Amino acid sequence: MITVEQAQEIILAHINILGTERVDILSGWGRVLAEDISASVNVPPLDNSAMDGYAVKFTDIQGASADNPVQLTVIGDLPAGYKAPRSLRNGEALRIMTGAPVPDGADAVVMQEDTRAEGTDVTIYKAGSKGSHIRRAGEDIAKGDLLFKVGTRLRPAHIGILAATKRACISVYQRPRVAVLSTGDELVDIDEEMSDGKIVTSNSYSLTALVKENGGIPITLGIARDTKEDLKRRLLEGLHADIVLTSGGVSVGDYDFVKDVLADLGFDMKFWKVAMRPGQPLAFGMIQNKPTFGLPGNPVSVMVSFEQFVKPAMRKMGGHTDLFTPTLEAVAQEKVTTRTGKKYLIRCRITCRDGAYFVTTTGEQGSGILMSMASAHGLMIVPEDQDIVNPGDKVKVQILDREFGFADTPDY
Repeated sequence: MITVEQAQEIILAHINILGTERVDILSGWGRVLAEDISASVNVPPLDNSAMDGYAVKFTDIQGASADNPVQLTVIGDLPAGYKAPRSLRNGEALRIMTGAPVPDGADAVVMQEDTRAEGTDVTIYKAGSKGSHIRRAGEDIAKGDLLFKVGTRLRPAHIGILAATKRACISVYQRPRVAVLSTGDELVDIDEEMSDGKIVTSNSYSLTALVKENGGIPITLGIARDTKEDLKRRLLEGLHADIVLTSGGVSVGDYDFVKDVLADLGFDMKFWKVAMRPGQPLAFGMIQNKPTFGLPGNPVSVMVSFEQFVKPAMRKMGGHTDLFTPTLEAVAQEKVTTRTGKKYLIRCRITCRDGAYFVTTTGEQGSGILMSMASAHGLMIVPEDQDIVNPGDKVKVQILDREFGFADTPDY
């Protein structure tokens, strides 16, 4: 058996970055830029007011105070989105709203709180300074500035900046298409009868959701029955995707015909079995130059294996450079016993107290207990050379629950 790290290295060595495509900026959210982006306009485009108040000439109000107020003539109101009809003259003020363009001739804005309106006049009680409360054209972004480089993952703020600089379409790396196939005569779909010995194919649904969560385009191949013909037909359909995922018998080669079908399709196995728990019986290889993962059949094992191996492969295909799930350090709150020789990934919950993180298991860790994944914030990592975690020990935890606030996930 190879280690988790060795398996990840082998997989990533066989993963190529996909091509690029042009999309509208909203479709680019969470994706990776395939081009440098420069600003085509200034942001803001004009000098504008940062406050509700009065645009003035600073020479008119210099020295104004509560004991020495200055009175000016108000020539009108200027809401945001409109331009002043004329330049400001000496002794005049223009009532201005936040975001409205500063009129020619004005070089300061006095906050409304520092004034008192009286008919067509306004009294200024605080001078401030020249240029006060004015946002200058190009203050945020200047025309020609390099905004984002190739490889930038686009978050909502990036989308806002692209819109502000009038960039409607961008070039991004393509999303990986991932074929999902479950195998076994014992499986039925949600809408089928649950006769004796049958179980619902939950893996098909959890894998499809994981593919979506990580920015991929799932292609559901259904359930392959335990015949050479059905398995071969469905696998051939899957080869139209960028990655092929199977769960169940294909991963461990339980049946001779599975090996025969894979051989017929030219399967080049790179490894089988990884020193981890859950998820040891995992195969990876290439079929017609398509990365193919034979994932375990147990519901927890398939999800944990996806996190360690499929997710990094998908992220690399999509142009990401941060491939692996982030971790944090936490303090164990209970005793956990394992066996040396394998990396254990223990489903756990995390709490935060006084700036420190604490971790407890979700309870029974059987690989068929899917509820333990649903209630987990992350996976506590117990290394291969360790067989016990005691209360008070510091441990690393992979973050699974993005709502917990730590994962930098590739939302698409």
